[in-house]
Amino acid sequence: MKAMIFAAGMGNRLKPLTDTTPKALIPVNGIPMLEHIITKLKTAGFQEIIINVHHLAGQIIDFIQTNNSFGITIHISDERDYLLDTGGGIKQAAQFLEGNEPFLVHNTDILSNVDLKAIYQEHITNNSLATLLVNKRETSRYLLFNNEHELCGWRNRDTGEVKSHYPDFEPEKYKEFAFGGIHVMSPRIFEWMEEWTGKFSIINFYLAICAKANIKAFEAENLQLMDIGKPETLAKANEWIKKWG
Repeated sequence: MKAMIFAAGMGNRLKPLTDTTPKALIPVNGIPMLEHIITKLKTAGFQEIIINVHHLAGQIIDFIQTNNSFGITIHISDERDYLLDTGGGIKQAAQFLEGNEPFLVHNTDILSNVDLKAIYQEHITNNSLATLLVNKRETSRYLLFNNEHELCGWRNRDTGEVKSHYPDFEPEKYKEFAFGGIHVMSPRIFEWMEEWTGKFSIINFYLAICAKANIKAFEAENLQLMDIGKPETLAKANEWIKKWG
């Protein structure tokens, strides 16, 4: 099984820590974020991982080499010339991800107790184009799904902005979920990306095609999830990882 880890971000929310260390190598309970994710993926059966790099990329590449790729196959998708955002980053890595099997995408700054095998199997069972880990946590930006757990739109509760390609879209009629930073995609996704070039957001991409494509929510039972890409949660992450990691 294949997976991709996003490790190219600038880590602006964690400055000044990320001025000299890439976000992916910031330690949690003494272990770099990236190693936590690699270990979780390896334990779940993923044997081929693609990691995109940009900010302080050399440190991440050296870290992977020093650890002998953790006993699995790890490729580097190099974005040092131009940071491509989440959608562009996935398309850039197509050479590693194309094939006959789905692949999982995981943010490097997300810790969770989700069963990665379960979301992967759910994706296969539904034959979806993409399956997104979601939960009910409080945030400002929500993905909106219908009763069949199909993606239909997006809303920012703070600004009132709404996005949907459905006509006469009424967000109040849909279920709100926060995106969990983990998703599974069919390699068919690259056919849908043919006209998308350069830097683009995967969420904007999903919203642009969801009226025609099967993009589903995966609501994990008893999900515990922490975004450790900001100072206030990074400070709590050491205890979190001991309990849930």
